[in-house]
Amino acid sequence: MSPPLGPSPKPVPLRTQLAGAFGNILEWYDFAVFGFLAPVMSPLFFPASDPVAGLLKTYGIFAAGYFMRPLGGVVLGWIGDRLGRRRSLQISIFLMAVPTVLVGILPTHATLGAGAALLLILLRLVQGVSVGGELIGSAAYLVETAPPERRGLTGSLSVSGAVGGILLGSLVVTVLTALLPETALSAWGWRVPFLCGAIIFGAGFWLRRHMPETEAFESTRKEGGIRYNPVADVLRHHLPQVLHLVLILLLFASSFYTLFVWMPAYLEDFVEPPVDRALLVNTVAMVVLVLAIPLMGWLSDRIGRRLVLTLATAGFLLLAYPLFQWIDTGSLGLVLAAQLIFAIILAGIQGPMPATMIAMFPPENRLSGVGLAYNLALALFGGTSPMVCTWLIAVTGLKTAPALYLITLGLITFFALVLASPREERAQA
Repeated sequence: MSPPLGPSPKPVPLRTQLAGAFGNILEWYDFAVFGFLAPVMSPLFFPASDPVAGLLKTYGIFAAGYFMRPLGGVVLGWIGDRLGRRRSLQISIFLMAVPTVLVGILPTHATLGAGAALLLILLRLVQGVSVGGELIGSAAYLVETAPPERRGLTGSLSVSGAVGGILLGSLVVTVLTALLPETALSAWGWRVPFLCGAIIFGAGFWLRRHMPETEAFESTRKEGGIRYNPVADVLRHHLPQVLHLVLILLLFASSFYTLFVWMPAYLEDFVEPPVDRALLVNTVAMVVLVLAIPLMGWLSDRIGRRLVLTLATAGFLLLAYPLFQWIDTGSLGLVLAAQLIFAIILAGIQGPMPATMIAMFPPENRLSGVGLAYNLALALFGGTSPMVCTWLIAVTGLKTAPALYLITLGLITFFALVLASPREERAQA
């Protein structure tokens, strides 16, 4: 069996690599802005006085968060395997940008009634489709256009860009809320970050407008290897790899949402005494994470992706519980130290992951296979992690229960890495 990623591609210009990575900044900027502004937007679109709007909020946001990501992975993965990586990336950035700008000009409940809530949810559902396909398309494009000795580093830019987009969204909303009084923010200020998404979209579309197709896809097409239904082909011939990748992704999916999305709420609501500068601590740790992810991708090119992933997972298993004990002291210094250590460990898990995922499937159904596994893992164990951790604390009375939950998932990931098949071991080397 030939190496999964094929021969070394021809050198590509920096603009091409930027085109592959830049979309993740837009995707996650837009997606994060919605989350950060939810407290301001909720009463504007889902007032308590309207029971229909309340039901739309309950069921619509659930669907957007959990149902649409796997669907987006399947649909955009199918497009990437049938029509090309470039086409998939161009569509995904369009599917995120247009709904984002439309949210910025959307009438509120005061103007349109429950119809405003319905339109907002429909736009959010389209964004969910885009998010489900962007990262896998970006990772595939970056890895397939990179020389073998830089696939870990280049692929890591997709994840680093996604985290960077969340940071950018946080920064814009933080500046906006600092500059505007509550009345102005509620009246019109919340629209500004969504409209600013058009600027990022313009830059991303310009970068992707003339990006070349990858040699891996072109070779597959010339050899007649394009599958009529790559998703069905994955389910028929590569289901073990899909399930194995889901297990490898368990810690990847759950740790980020727990430690960098839910953690500010944990620091303010569960830790005694509460940490006053929880958001600042979280922001500093995420900056370190953004910078460390490419470093770990580079390291995986030097010593092997499987080794970096295994060592980082083992480090997490050993340190997660004591680091949570540091956090539970409420000491700002210990909390910051714990979060910075977590950032370095998670970078070791996130940096090598794009190249590892892409190498586990052949080019003819690569995006479909990765998209299915990645989005299943993120939907089942990523977005649900804050809810599960909160429930575990309530049931057990242990503030360290989230650490035990993450350690359990980390053990599964560790053994999935250790027990990799020979082919997968070569893919991760």
